Amino acid sequence: MPASRLRALPSVEKLLGLPPLAAALGELPRTVVVAAVREELAAARALLRRDRGEPPAPQDLAAAAADRARTAARPRLVRVLNATGIVLHTNLGRAPLAETARRAVNDVAAGYSALEFDLEEGRRGDRGLGVERRLVRLTGAEAAAVVNNGAAAVLLALAATAAGRGVVVSRGELVEIGGSFRVPEVMERSGARLIEVGSTNRTHLRDYEKALARHGREVGAVLRVHPSNFRIEGFTARPTTAELAKLAHRRRLPLLEDLGSGALVDFAAYGLEHEPTVGESLAAGADLVTFSGDKLLGGAQAGLVLGKAKLVAKLKKDPFARAMRPDKLALAALEATLALLEEPARAAQALPVLAMLGVPPGTLRARAERLAAELAARVPGLETRIVEGHGEVGGGSLPREKLPGPVVELTHPSFSAQELERRARAAEPPVIGTIRANAFRLDPRTLTETEVGIAATALGKVFA
Repeated sequence: MPASRLRALPSVEKLLGLPPLAAALGELPRTVVVAAVREELAAARALLRRDRGEPPAPQDLAAAAADRARTAARPRLVRVLNATGIVLHTNLGRAPLAETARRAVNDVAAGYSALEFDLEEGRRGDRGLGVERRLVRLTGAEAAAVVNNGAAAVLLALAATAAGRGVVVSRGELVEIGGSFRVPEVMERSGARLIEVGSTNRTHLRDYEKALARHGREVGAVLRVHPSNFRIEGFTARPTTAELAKLAHRRRLPLLEDLGSGALVDFAAYGLEHEPTVGESLAAGADLVTFSGDKLLGGAQAGLVLGKAKLVAKLKKDPFARAMRPDKLALAALEATLALLEEPARAAQALPVLAMLGVPPGTLRARAERLAAELAARVPGLETRIVEGHGEVGGGSLPREKLPGPVVELTHPSFSAQELERRARAAEPPVIGTIRANAFRLDPRTLTETEVGIAATALGKVFA
């Protein structure tokens, strides 16, 4: 390839003086625009070195670089509209916050806060005390601690009770959670040693008894992991929490139970399968219970540890506890969420997770019809059809549950389902749906009444 073709590319400074980039410089930081110009020039050189085409016109390069700069300057973390029907969508931030929680976050973010200051005593206070007191009231636990996520809660519970010693756990409970993190790996990081018992599908109380007799004082704790993100069905067996607690306490060992999704209310009242509540686990004899704050609880990301005061106090003194502590915004959201849960009837309507799980069929049908009608009116040629579909609870919670209801199926003569989905992701705000049977689908369960109109307007612009 002649070097003259490479030399034909304009310099960075020349491009910056052209109208598209001059406009971009008026909107964006210079460093972002310059980086975009250099990347665009590098891409052009790469094509020319492969002898592909003629050098692009400077004006075209400038326009492409301006688009690249605006894309680079856009924040990655933005609000999206969830039309997947998955209530606790991990990739979309799990539980949306209640209005009171959002107000609490805004209030705390607006200035200074009493994060670690006791307003009554006028001295240093304890971080997370408001959340901990509400958790104790709601569950009957002796004490509570808050860390930054569920895996951290498990790690700290293990470190506080069994660092340098063994932990007995069923093979059928060695689960993998999101992001390929596995219980044995979390256990290893805590300093505890895994002692596996039973088989994948059946573990009996006698398996635990044999392990405790064999390993004696090497054992620091017994761990029970609730299958909140999976189910083994058929020929299965596992001891109850109460049976394991009785056995562990006979050996003067603590029983730890990781509930994962952490229900504080009985979901059987919502027509779903019963998920063991934190209060039930504690009443059955678990000494420490761990769970997440942004799943069935409906709050911000956090790991919660509840149980015996002596063990919780030990956990809080662990050096890891400071590294895993939650920030003020998460604590503000959690405390406001827990305040709602103290009034169950109010929480059923005000907490988005509970509202989505309990939404009446007639309301879902009305949302679907409104969304279909508004889209059809905005986009010529777009075919909208209401079909039966099903959503999911998601977030590693209630894995067997399907949430049946109407969904809006979209097809267009000029666009494939994949193109409709891509355009929906590019909308402002982005609308995230699913593809089924070669059609793009929108599930109204995870759209609020207000969001139905916002979604229709946003999609109308990108589909037209």
